[in-house]
Amino acid sequence: MRVQLAQQAQDLLGQSDLVIITERVDDVALLVGQMVTMGFVEVLDRHLPRHWQQRGISWGWTAVIWLAYILTEGDHRKVTVETYIQGMHHTLSRLTAQVIEPLDFSDDRLGHLLHHLSQPKYWHQIERDLNARSIEVYALSQDVIRCDATTVSGNHEVTAGGLWQFGQSKDDPTRPQIKVMMGSLDPLGMPLATDVLSGERADDGLYIPVIDRIRRGLKQSGLLFVGDCKMSALDTRAYIVGHQHLYLSPLPLTGATAEAMEAWITAGVAHSEAGTLARIFRTNDRGHEVLAAEGYEVERSCGVPGGAEAWTERVLVLRSPMHAQQQAAGLETRLGHAEKKLAALTPSRGRGKRQITDETALAEAIDTVLQDHRVHGLLSVAWEKQIERKTQYVGRGRGSASRQQRVLETVRYHITRIARQGDTITALTQRFGWKAFVTNAVHTRLSLQEAVLCYRNEYRVERLFNRLKSRVHIAPLFVKRNEQIEGLTYLLTLGVRVLTVLEFVLRRSLESEHAKLPGLHPENKQKMADKPTAERILQAFRNISLTIIKNGAGEEILRRLTPLSGGQEAILQRLGLGANLYQQLEIQNIEK
Repeated sequence: MRVQLAQQAQDLLGQSDLVIITERVDDVALLVGQMVTMGFVEVLDRHLPRHWQQRGISWGWTAVIWLAYILTEGDHRKVTVETYIQGMHHTLSRLTAQVIEPLDFSDDRLGHLLHHLSQPKYWHQIERDLNARSIEVYALSQDVIRCDATTVSGNHEVTAGGLWQFGQSKDDPTRPQIKVMMGSLDPLGMPLATDVLSGERADDGLYIPVIDRIRRGLKQSGLLFVGDCKMSALDTRAYIVGHQHLYLSPLPLTGATAEAMEAWITAGVAHSEAGTLARIFRTNDRGHEVLAAEGYEVERSCGVPGGAEAWTERVLVLRSPMHAQQQAAGLETRLGHAEKKLAALTPSRGRGKRQITDETALAEAIDTVLQDHRVHGLLSVAWEKQIERKTQYVGRGRGSASRQQRVLETVRYHITRIARQGDTITALTQRFGWKAFVTNAVHTRLSLQEAVLCYRNEYRVERLFNRLKSRVHIAPLFVKRNEQIEGLTYLLTLGVRVLTVLEFVLRRSLESEHAKLPGLHPENKQKMADKPTAERILQAFRNISLTIIKNGAGEEILRRLTPLSGGQEAILQRLGLGANLYQQLEIQNIEK
């Protein structure tokens, strides 16, 4: 913006007009500083190839600046980045100490970055080095690794050999999808290994490649891999055991497990009646001790045909009271709906009320209702045959004493009683809420209580997927080629990595000092936060602007940054970044 000065100001400054430039810094400086600390620039520059004639900033700085834009704006489109750079030139140049040109972020150049990231020989090395650096810098525990997969749907064309395919969808079954398999580090939920695969792939065979990369990168024995029932495939468990690691996962209610589960539940019910079940408690959000689960465990021998030696695993048979209540509530709902449907089969006589006149048809209709609501054997239904007789004259015309008469019979079947089978329902509800888990960890490494509480932290990987879809907005993807889809997905997981580490480090700092931060809840300024989310942390840095005043010759006269609040400075200090990260933007005599 060009401003015409008053005469007095012109006499003081020796200029007739000034150029005022304003850039919204907000959380960009924080994000850039965090990514530099995590080693993004160094690691990406080490592994991504650079052409000997390539000009402009390095691939590492390109990725960092693009990620800062994605995390700030929630937009991963390539075509918008160049315009954004034009409006952030001074801020980014000072933060990176690089000569930033908008052409460094053209659509073609960003496409080349995604091409490099999509190559396994580069991406796997980047993952390994970033993991090692984060674990070392932030002293992260490496004991528990959580593995899971998610899907990303989109309106894309399905082609042979393409990543976009129809499959078992977790989002929208009417649209093609890609599958993202990920292993993350507990407790912070930081991505350790990511694979992008075609959408029709089943989850079962996706665990071993991710587990293999993680174990090779961490180089530590005794890692505990936690996953859902699809990770409990025998081959996956055998692979984990064969490399001296541990697993914890629920068993699917299919095949031999479904048959064994009946006996396990029967034994569990007997233990419950005898009062010998182990009870596991946890502290809820209100600070109250609540029963999380109760159960028992047995041991069994496992082995793969033609494989290595068999191993011993523990089967943890557990009952969740909350899950049992949900199942009981569902059963009550189904019973109620079934009773209404059964009563409606035989309405009273009347115009427009269709009657059932065949007993076989009534029995079939009753059976259909019971099957549809999954209450077969839980309701008993009784009915009766009703015959209505009506006498009328034969032929047309008025009747008389001498006219012949006939008797017409109308048959209908009517349900007279719908009763719940109380004993059967009671016996069934006793079997609600049971689930079996398997682990090869010994009791001293993972007790029954620790196993329950560990698996209950599954929400951590779900939060990771939620951030991938809501904060960096992976869907919809605005790229078509396979390499672009893979490269962009990997780039976005780096953004999620930044958010998870940012949140974890600040929460750990607050917890260690039993401190709380003000100002993170605009809706309640008095509220103090001890476990702030990454989203609220970034939101706390909104409305920070850099104002640059230049004279008519283009020389800078002044740089002024919106003063940081005490809360903002406290966050920067706890993250190990320092307030100077922002204050350096005000320093004059910038090298050109």
